[in-house]
Amino acid sequence: MTAPAPGQARPTPRSTRATEEELAQLQREHGRAVFGFLLGLTYGDTQRAEDLLQETMIRAWRHPEALHTRHDSMRPWLFTVARRLAIDARRARLSRAREAVHCVENTPITAEDPIEPSIQALDVRAALARLSADHRAVLREVYFRGLSVNEAAEALDIPPGTVKSRTYYALRALRGVLKAYATLG
Repeated sequence: MTAPAPGQARPTPRSTRATEEELAQLQREHGRAVFGFLLGLTYGDTQRAEDLLQETMIRAWRHPEALHTRHDSMRPWLFTVARRLAIDARRARLSRAREAVHCVENTPITAEDPIEPSIQALDVRAALARLSADHRAVLREVYFRGLSVNEAAEALDIPPGTVKSRTYYALRALRGVLKAYATLG
């Protein structure tokens, strides 16, 4: 850069920020259109669109050289800035861990108790011990071994109808015993 000749004024550098009037004019001319564009990019989230519009205007304020170009309109530049800001915001949101949802007040938080399944298994064993041998045998074949009615009938050497009725009455008795245990605990 050459120095100015003696007697000439040094050229003043452009302001590093746009003026308030320039930004107000930019907002009046293009704010609504950019907001509508951002509303589409944010799937109708007005709060997010407003935030992105504000950030777009801040970018215009920080880059006054973009305001003083030979282009007829600033709208393409604003749309490009707005679109890039929307993309960056979405990427940032997707890269963060999801926020925890607040629990409703007065809802107790229950932790998974690792001992509970063991206690339930002991209760079922104790309840099974209170059943008759025939009922225990049918439940063992059908529920614990996973046999069909016909397979259980063959294994127990009884008719399939007997397997069905014993299963019904065994479950009914088991339910009664477990209900009694639940009222005790």
